[in-house]
Amino acid sequence: MATPFVRSARFLGRLVLALAAVAGLAALFLVLIVLTDGAASGIVAWLVTVVAGVAVAIRRARRRAWPRKLVPLLPVVVAAVLTASVCIPDAPTERRYPPALPFVATQQWSLATGSRVAVYHYPPRPEGTRHATPLVYLHGGPVRGISVLDHHFLQLLAGKGYDVYAFEHAGGGRSELLPMEEYGISRSVRDLEAFIDHLDKGPVDVLGFSSGAVVLTRELAEPDAAARVHRAIIAEPGPMDGPTAGIAGQQGRPSARGLAPAMSGARSTSIPRYAVALGLMRLGLLSPDTGLIGQAEADNAFTAADLGGDTASAYCARDAQRIPIENTAENFTFSPAASLRIEQTVRESPSIAPQLQRSNVPAMLMIAECSSQIRQWETTVLADDPAIQRTQYLPGVGHHMWNGLDDNDERAYAVVDAFLQNERAPLPNYPAPADIPAFLRDHK
Repeated sequence: MATPFVRSARFLGRLVLALAAVAGLAALFLVLIVLTDGAASGIVAWLVTVVAGVAVAIRRARRRAWPRKLVPLLPVVVAAVLTASVCIPDAPTERRYPPALPFVATQQWSLATGSRVAVYHYPPRPEGTRHATPLVYLHGGPVRGISVLDHHFLQLLAGKGYDVYAFEHAGGGRSELLPMEEYGISRSVRDLEAFIDHLDKGPVDVLGFSSGAVVLTRELAEPDAAARVHRAIIAEPGPMDGPTAGIAGQQGRPSARGLAPAMSGARSTSIPRYAVALGLMRLGLLSPDTGLIGQAEADNAFTAADLGGDTASAYCARDAQRIPIENTAENFTFSPAASLRIEQTVRESPSIAPQLQRSNVPAMLMIAECSSQIRQWETTVLADDPAIQRTQYLPGVGHHMWNGLDDNDERAYAVVDAFLQNERAPLPNYPAPADIPAFLRDHK
């Protein structure tokens, strides 16, 4: 007769084997998800996993008497239930667009490229000195809605006399989705050109921020850029091409990443389906147009809390305990798959340096002290674009330079306004191209 200790040891051994079987089936499921690229919402991988698990369980149960024949099937049932959660949508599969903003009308423009984009117009207020040249704002993302915080900055510009237009990139915010294969940095540039042509007010001033600055930089490398762009402001740019994207450089002064309180709110990544899909996409194991989740479903599921430390990285370490709320839950949108697709096309693109060196559009580069961007992404633009007339290094701010804290919006406005009006810069012209080696060496 087996002692209690022996019985306990046997039970633990069987439990360990059962858990190992569940883990093995789950691992097989993930491998099949990758191999099938999530075909049919993961159902193909799930069916193969279940069939394989049942086949092994039947083989193990052949010499067992009833009802012990069913025991090997228990890990299969558990694994089937767990993996099935990856195949069942939790968010709507049809795109749900944000409601209208209460302070600005949303227009829908159909561009010559085929994109249908959401457009916001802030006309100059009567009390301001009206500036004749329209100002177009290109937001960051790449495929994200314009945040309420950014809208506030655009309102400030309009209050100072600027005729401000902004549009959300195709697939972002209230703009309509594109087929996944149509997203790309070249399409983003063509959309900018088509937007300016649709505006039909001649060359415009353009302020591009973050990934919007990448679109603007690549537009400046186009031979006919001067026909559309009057003056260009490149604020905190990401990598402009494949060679730049491959640079493993340094960042600015310490940001609030890892110091700020964790963002509150629901996370799509707490749901197995989206944790698996978005995680494997980020690792490059699933394509952006994976069959596991559709573009619309991913957009609907993704929340601001999913950005994690990315938001904190846009602020200085000294601001870690007072990071402002950038957006409302209703207005926030982000398309993870389309963004990855555009980032991939940037990494795969050849150098645009030869074309950018022929640019003749007057430009300004804005760099934040606590930037989370790789410094060489910014200094490469400075080195390659001879038409950059001034660089403004803004102290005391992170990547999101206009952020509603202290006088940061007014300081950013002063820099923008001085350049667009061709007036004396409020900050030193630093770094100039000759300053780049020392700027990098001193970890500015």
